[in-house]
Amino acid sequence: MKSIKYLIALLLLLIAAEGYSQTAPAAAPATSAQDLPTIMSWILGIASAVLFIVAMIYIIKVNQFLYKRVIALEAQKSGMLLPADAVHVVAQPVGDDFWTRMRKKYWEDPVPIEKEADIMLQHAHDGIYELDNRLPPWWINMFFITIVWAVGYMYYYHWGGNGLSQKEEYQEEVETAKKQIAIALAGKANAVDESNVTIVSESSLVAEGELIFKNSCAACHGQLGEGGVGPNFTDDYWIHGGGIKDLFKTIKYGVPEKGMISWQSQLKPGDMQNVASYILSLRGTNPPNQKEAQGTLWTGDAAPDTSAVKAPEK
Repeated sequence: MKSIKYLIALLLLLIAAEGYSQTAPAAAPATSAQDLPTIMSWILGIASAVLFIVAMIYIIKVNQFLYKRVIALEAQKSGMLLPADAVHVVAQPVGDDFWTRMRKKYWEDPVPIEKEADIMLQHAHDGIYELDNRLPPWWINMFFITIVWAVGYMYYYHWGGNGLSQKEEYQEEVETAKKQIAIALAGKANAVDESNVTIVSESSLVAEGELIFKNSCAACHGQLGEGGVGPNFTDDYWIHGGGIKDLFKTIKYGVPEKGMISWQSQLKPGDMQNVASYILSLRGTNPPNQKEAQGTLWTGDAAPDTSAVKAPEK
C-alpha cells in the first residue's frame, strides 16, 4: 500500500513538472528537421522517468522486506510471538504475482540458489566458486534498444536526408552567432556619446557616414564639404573645435543660434559617429569653390589623426 502511495506521489511530481514546463514561454515553431530530435528527447525523458519510478518502487519494496525480515529475526531470537499479520507478511509467498514475474524475467532473471550448482564453474579461488551467470536482461534489453535507436538515427540523419548533418549544424550555428554579434555591435555603437566617441576607420562605416552627409548635411556644407551656408570642412579652421568629440557634440546638439538643428532625434549615436568620421576625412581634400576659412586654426593636442581614415572615392 505504501509503495502505491509513493508511486502516486512520483506521478504527481512528474505532472507538476510538465505543467510548469507548459507555463514557460513558447519557443519558435520547430522545423521539420527538428521534429525527430524533439520526439527522441521526449522518448528518452519518458523512458528515464519510467525507469526511475520502477527503481524507486523496487528500492521501497526491498527496504520494506528487509525491515520486516529484521523484525521477524529479532522476534525469533527473543522468543516473542509475532502478530498474525506480521507472520503473514514475513511468510514466504506461495507464488509470485504478475508484475514480480515480469520483473524477474525481463529485468533480473536470477538463477535460484538451489540451481546454482548447475552453473558453477569447476575452478575456485580461496574457496570462492565462480558462477557462469547470464547477462542481466535489463542490460540486454538496453543493448537492443540502443541498436534500434542507432538504426533510426542513421536513417534520419544520413540515409533519409531529413536531419541536419554536423557540418550543416555548424554552419547554422555560425550564422546565428554572426547575427548575435551584429546585434551586440549595433547596441555598442548606439552607446556612443561625446565622452567616448572615436574615429571609425572601416570603409563601410565611413561610406555610411558619407551617405548620411550627402542626404542631410550637403545642403548647407556642400556635396564635397567645401562649405555653403555652413562652414568649410576641408581646411584646418574650426568654429566649435576640430576634434572628433567636438564634432560629434556639434552634430548631436546643433548650433541653434546659427540655424543648425540638433540631429540626436533623427540620427542614432553610431550614425553621428560615422558622419563625424567622414567629415574629418575631408580635411585637406581641396575641392573647388571652397568657402573662406572661418573660426580658428585647430592646433590643439586633441587634434585627431585622420591618416587611417580614407575618404570614399567620389
